[in-house]
Amino acid sequence: MNTKIKFQLSFMMFLEFFIWGGWFVTLGTFLGENLNANGGEIAKAFSTQSWGAIIAPFIIGLIADRYFNAERILGVLHLVGAFLMYQMYGVDDFAAFYPYVLGYMILYMPTLALVNSISFNQMKDPAKEFSLVRVFGTIGWIVAGLIISYVFLWDSPEGRSEGMLKNTFLMVAIASAILGLFSFTLPKTPPRVSKDEKVNIASMLGFDALKLLKDKNFLVFFIASVLICIPLAFYYQNANPFLSEIGVSNPTGKMTIGQISEVLFMLLLPYFFKKYGFKKTILAGMLAWTIRYLLFAFGNPGELAFMLIIGIALHGICYDFFFVSGQIYTDTKAGEKYKSAAQGLITLATYGVGMLIGFWIAGKITDTYLLEDATHTWQTIWMYPAGFALVVFLLFALVFKNEEVEYKN
Repeated sequence: MNTKIKFQLSFMMFLEFFIWGGWFVTLGTFLGENLNANGGEIAKAFSTQSWGAIIAPFIIGLIADRYFNAERILGVLHLVGAFLMYQMYGVDDFAAFYPYVLGYMILYMPTLALVNSISFNQMKDPAKEFSLVRVFGTIGWIVAGLIISYVFLWDSPEGRSEGMLKNTFLMVAIASAILGLFSFTLPKTPPRVSKDEKVNIASMLGFDALKLLKDKNFLVFFIASVLICIPLAFYYQNANPFLSEIGVSNPTGKMTIGQISEVLFMLLLPYFFKKYGFKKTILAGMLAWTIRYLLFAFGNPGELAFMLIIGIALHGICYDFFFVSGQIYTDTKAGEKYKSAAQGLITLATYGVGMLIGFWIAGKITDTYLLEDATHTWQTIWMYPAGFALVVFLLFALVFKNEEVEYKN
């Protein structure tokens, strides 16, 4: 790639994840404090991510892969997304907010595949080149959190009481409009499939890879992947409201430590894979979820604030060691024939079905431990995902038989 294309792809990734991190992290806090949403309603809003993940293959398979250039669809989706974000900025009750966030996530989730497709289309060696472009997405997410906490102070006690968190939607609307327009300048990425080719819904959803479940080890991994998304949903939905409610300063900015650790542990993953193998690496990721939630349960913003920071910093192990390792394992088990289908199936099962169940459970439990003064019994709430992650860890350790998996970067 020449320097111009590297810049274009890196800026595209930066904005793509700046947009996601610029509102999704503080969503739970905004809904609870500014729209008076309960746990069930907050769960409903977060579940739009899962519905977007479930619907995304249809948008990609039926439209993006067949009729239009990927960069043009990316531009249109983000321009419409900018409009929906601006609408979210202006509403003052959950009933009006929900249709906009649902529509937005149905449009946004397909863009995650589109930015990857546009990037891969320009790379001669994606294994070496993609990570150097993708890392700018993580930087974008970090910058969004730092702006919210340290530049505009929107998540400070004063900012939240004055309703300033709604400004995150305006910020993201502007960024989405910029990316929408910028997308039309990106390198051309034409459709990959002839529009006359027969549509195979099963292939789009990854169902062709279901035969891999006949392998007992892969079946165990598949079930564990769905189940581990339940404790994951607690983090996405409750971490920012929890930190804000207990009085942690600049909570959104501090949560960017999780993305920083994600980059660091991504670099360490090849070493762990080579030294300890797939099973021990993925078990470390599962155990990290339990440790993280125990730290949240017993930490506080005073003398034990370090426990909260460590809990956030464990995000790199939680995500990379489980999900990235899982993607590598899936790629190895599937082989060339079912590679794309298998990855699609895992994505549908985790970010679709698994997270959908997880958000619902997290909402129910959060509402159960809501006190009369509108605060929560957070210690009890965090013990649920800690225990659930521990059960998944033990089941995987006992049932999954160790096998050699080659790390492919």
